[in-house]
Amino acid sequence: MAIVTAEEIFATYDQLGEIEAQFDDVETEIIRHQYNLSKDLYVKRAEIVSKIEHFWPLVIEQAPEDIDAFIQPTDAQILLGSIKSIDVKRFEIDTPVEGGDPRSVSIKFEFEENDYFEDKVLEKKFWWRHGKDGFVGYVSEPVDIKWKDGKDLTNGLLSLAKAAWEEEKAAPKKEGKDKKELTPKQKELKEKIEAEDAGSVSFFCFFGFIGERVSAEENIEALKKEAEDRKKRQAGEKVEEDEEMKEDEDDEDWEDEEELDIFPDGDTVAMAIADDLWPNALKYFQQAQESDDISDGEDDESDDDESEEDGDKPSKKHKACAHGCKH
Repeated sequence: MAIVTAEEIFATYDQLGEIEAQFDDVETEIIRHQYNLSKDLYVKRAEIVSKIEHFWPLVIEQAPEDIDAFIQPTDAQILLGSIKSIDVKRFEIDTPVEGGDPRSVSIKFEFEENDYFEDKVLEKKFWWRHGKDGFVGYVSEPVDIKWKDGKDLTNGLLSLAKAAWEEEKAAPKKEGKDKKELTPKQKELKEKIEAEDAGSVSFFCFFGFIGERVSAEENIEALKKEAEDRKKRQAGEKVEEDEEMKEDEDDEDWEDEEELDIFPDGDTVAMAIADDLWPNALKYFQQAQESDDISDGEDDESDDDESEEDGDKPSKKHKACAHGCKH
């Protein structure tokens, strides 16, 4: 039996890494082409569904688990009662920038006048970025909401997350052990998060998601390093692990960034909206219609039984939606 050396094993891993990078290239090109081919169709769809009463509330009513799991009953009063439309854009395809990625998305919610906040439009951007420590994924910035008096469903978390973020950006950049030192607003935010019941956090805390701290500049540097490493692998050269990455991997106790996120699953929800709810909105709308047909049928059977007992003619009972509409 042939003995495989450590160098041969590492060479095989490098080959697999290169194949994985090529798969990623294909995926991003598919996203780019699909978006360019379909964006005009989404504009036409928006024009049509704007004429359908309660279209988006019914879509949200059937939202996949990755979204629905985070919607509290009080959130549903707004999402099912006041939402007018949802729009998703791949803004780094529409406006290319250095280091941009087709996976970057903006998610825009448009609302009717409601009892909870003043905003008519809430838009949140998610940048797909690469970090020098090997991180790849979505990062974002907090978007505050102008809550009406006594109506803040986030219990002050969102506004505090926004304030802490602004304070963090304004503070001098720290390195080494000093990097762990929190600003006053961050300390306040961390204490408030720890005091909250994670299971009852409002869906609207989604607008406070930040994720990893990866700037546009760091993203560009990381992409350049990845491109250089790929060239070396393709040439059969050994790629040395970056020293900064090693240091970050050893620093396992640095978790303050995640502890300061009021909605750690914001990237998961963003992907579920952009890749599922948005493109498949018609499917979810049809599911809502079918669900109501079944419910109406059950109500009819109940009414028939009652009518036979009372000697009256059967009458159909219309099912009210969670948002108060009838259809």
